[in-house]
Amino acid sequence: MKKTFILKKNIGNKDRLIRVVIAFLIAVLFYFQILQGLVGVIFLVFAIVILVSCLFRFSLIYKILGINTNH
Repeated sequence: MKKTFILKKNIGNKDRLIRVVIAFLIAVLFYFQILQGLVGVIFLVFAIVILVSCLFRFSLIYKILGINTNH
């Protein structure tokens, strides 16, 4: 039997809002060069990752830890 990995929603609305705000703040800090260089790029990649997780409403870390904020 073949096992499939299903992206079951585990991120709720409040969690999504917090993630979007954090990603926006990181982008603003990067734009105004408060975060710059390698550290800035790392934070920007992190912001993109949390935005993608908001888009799909799924977090792999939440799945591993057994967290579900989608109530």
